[in-house]
Amino acid sequence: MRTKHEFYKSIKDLPHADVITPGSPLCAGCGGLTTLRLMHEVLGEKVVVVNAAGCLTLMAVYPHTPLRSSWLYTTMGSPSAGAQGIRDALDILQNKGRMPAGEDLQVLVLAGDGSTYDMGLSSTSAAIHRGLDFWYLCYDNEAYGNTGFQTSSDSPLGSQTATSPLGTLAQKKDIFELWRSQRPPYVATICSHEPVDLAEKVERAKRLKGPKLFLSLAVCPTGWGFDPELSDEIARLAVETGIWPLKEAASGEVRHTYVPGRLKPVEEYLRPQRRFRHLFQPARQEQLLKQIQDKVNAYWQLLPARQRPALPA
Repeated sequence: MRTKHEFYKSIKDLPHADVITPGSPLCAGCGGLTTLRLMHEVLGEKVVVVNAAGCLTLMAVYPHTPLRSSWLYTTMGSPSAGAQGIRDALDILQNKGRMPAGEDLQVLVLAGDGSTYDMGLSSTSAAIHRGLDFWYLCYDNEAYGNTGFQTSSDSPLGSQTATSPLGTLAQKKDIFELWRSQRPPYVATICSHEPVDLAEKVERAKRLKGPKLFLSLAVCPTGWGFDPELSDEIARLAVETGIWPLKEAASGEVRHTYVPGRLKPVEEYLRPQRRFRHLFQPARQEQLLKQIQDKVNAYWQLLPARQRPALPA
């Protein structure tokens, strides 16, 4: 079940602004780069990207950049504070008549889960509280990917990282609900496998003033351990198994923009990834696999019965 499309009927209708040219030094199959490209094309060229230190910091290395927009680096802990400074400067220039309204820029924070869930959470919470008019895109690869793939508070149950060789035992922090609890105008989850859903959400958010926050699954061949040619398939399985729900919250009210008719077993998503190999070899970790499946099932069982997908055993 999908929500009715308001702006784009199919992938053929999506804008092709070519705001990011080919040839970045990022890993092949990077879901974060794909998501940024899709979102940036809908936003257009008049954007200044405030990039927290992380994987995508490597995309624009002086003097070379694949972007047609502006770009600013910050520390992992301060991208939303940097966005506040840029937004304030743009507003001052306009108020003084030094910048025509037609030359205004949209401010987009670009941050990984290490910044979003951990070190930068304080500055983002403060920006939401102040009602800062900005965009926020978290490319979520579920670990500290740029420094060796160490555990973050977003690393999923059972996943292997450089600092959890037998798999993390902690549950992921629910950043969507942490954001939503502050009642920003718009919060959404997105996925590179669903570009029309992504573009629809960006278009809806364009009509709102204030914090507009997007959480994107960023499939990571290098850290997750799969062939780059499988990137889109892994992203598809994340959605079809229900591990990555596609949803949005406008002023706090949640709706799911896609609900699979029947969820695939989570094992189909876990098995192709090296970070979950220890759940299957040398012996199946039945209890942990069941715990992961039960957690996904419990999430979807909260939906009204008429909206709920058929659940695997």
